[in-house]
Amino acid sequence: MSSLNAWDDVLIFLVVAACVAAILGILTWLAVRVRRRGIGGEVMGPFEEIWHPAAHRSRAEIRVQEARSVPMPPQGGRKRPEV
Repeated sequence: MSSLNAWDDVLIFLVVAACVAAILGILTWLAVRVRRRGIGGEVMGPFEEIWHPAAHRSRAEIRVQEARSVPMPPQGGRKRPEV
């Protein structure tokens, strides 16, 4: 009877290990996908602001600079010649 309990313990351990491995695999795949598409900033923003405020301020400054980089039309209403 004790050998049966040993196999049950091994089976439980293997099932738990497989579940942990599956969860870690899914999270890794999700992280790669989020980074590749660049959609993580909106989701992780509040957490980043809480745990890493310097990084949050840096990202906010980068967003402001990107918004400013839109080319302004020339003064006087004349179009610039295309080069």
